[in-house]
Amino acid sequence: VNHFRSLPEAAALAAANKRVANILAKEAAPTGEIVESKLVEDAEKALYAEIQNILPVVQPLLAAKDYTAALSKLAALRAPIDAFFEGVMVMADDADLKANRLRLLAQLRDLFTSVADISVLQH
Repeated sequence: VNHFRSLPEAAALAAANKRVANILAKEAAPTGEIVESKLVEDAEKALYAEIQNILPVVQPLLAAKDYTAALSKLAALRAPIDAFFEGVMVMADDADLKANRLRLLAQLRDLFTSVADISVLQH
């Protein structure tokens, strides 16, 4: 975690994770899988794709308890996370769209918190 804190992406990712945690504290993510066909905004499609690309890389690192390498890989999500929050309204009027976006955020939160709750790194 100390190595992650030194990365330029650390503060932005900590802030994003805090934002995700706040959203999910108010609106619990529905159960079930993310439905890729219900991702409509380019930013949410990009974030979903990046998460899917990074999972097979990060999961073995987590299993090996190589948290430094895992967090370094997760730092690559900064740009798609920033784009998601700039371009996507999570609390959409369409219930299916909202539920799918909440599931996407829950997957993102779970990915980061499998290493550490980095939202607490924000100053």
